[in-house]
Amino acid sequence: MYISVDAMDTLDDSLLSLEKLDRTSPEMWPEQIPGVSEFVSLHSSAAYALQQPWTRGLDPDDINLLHQFGSLTASGLIAEVKKLHDVAYQLGLEEAKEMTRGKYLNILTRRRR
Repeated sequence: MYISVDAMDTLDDSLLSLEKLDRTSPEMWPEQIPGVSEFVSLHSSAAYALQQPWTRGLDPDDINLLHQFGSLTASGLIAEVKKLHDVAYQLGLEEAKEMTRGKYLNILTRRRR
């Protein structure tokens, strides 16, 4: 049986519910397993990431950046790596220029006592 794409879209649209359920009431929506809400809140993405051993020394901005890199496509990640390579190259050129400048100004020579 073959169903066209238009028919599938129409079927999906007919199954869509716009009803909003208020799940804040514990009487209407009791917790099925006691303690699950606390477990989920402890293991949410931000709280759980801060407990991982590889996150020691990383602040929340660093973790967010890692998540952004993780959500990139392969081509997007390659573009970011190329940008980092270009920045590193420019930094190397500036460092070489400053080292040459320091050499000509004799500020890198050791003083004899």
